[in-house]
Amino acid sequence: MNVLEPGSGKTRTGRLWVYVRDDRNAGSVMPAAVWFSYSPDRKGLHPQRHLAEYSGVLQADAYAGYNALYEDGRVTEAACMAHARRKIHDVHVCHLTAVTTEALNRIGELYAIESEIRGSPAEKRLTVRKNRTIPLMQSLYDWLQLQMEVLSRHSDTAKAFGYMLKQWNALNEYCRNGWVEIDNNLCENAHRVVALGRRNYMFFGSDSGGDSAAVMYSLIAAAS
Repeated sequence: MNVLEPGSGKTRTGRLWVYVRDDRNAGSVMPAAVWFSYSPDRKGLHPQRHLAEYSGVLQADAYAGYNALYEDGRVTEAACMAHARRKIHDVHVCHLTAVTTEALNRIGELYAIESEIRGSPAEKRLTVRKNRTIPLMQSLYDWLQLQMEVLSRHSDTAKAFGYMLKQWNALNEYCRNGWVEIDNNLCENAHRVVALGRRNYMFFGSDSGGDSAAVMYSLIAAAS
């Protein structure tokens, strides 16, 4: 988000962090909880401070600022399949090949399973994933490894596949925990209120304005 720099007439970039707890896809009847927090920069110390007392699963992108949270085992990393898929899709759009098509189709099979079990209890989701998803994930892993042997390491496709392989253990967390999603799109969706807000204002007037906006966004997102 753009934030007005006092006295300069210019803006700088601030950051809105969003945290979502929403287990309805796993059969919970509890309403979603959404919390936004503003910071004047994107340093990793902010999520580390936000989650200082938290223990459990954190599903997020591969931002290095989260790494310190995983070091002592108190927080378990769950990666986002949507982020990994997006990198492949971006290559696919620019340069469609049989390899990128195959990769997207394989990921699509994983999402098709999730669509079938959405709203089911966590125990059932885990059982289905063990029976159907894990074999597909292993097949995808083996296939990616074969592709990496023949692709130029400097190619965009290899870079996209490399990102996925680097995240592989964390991408499989949803296969070990029925409460975890395949991606963090619930958080991405919560960010939509910010995108809508940008249509109505150009910047926050100050850091305190960013703090106030975070409170309002939290209320709006939690009520939606």
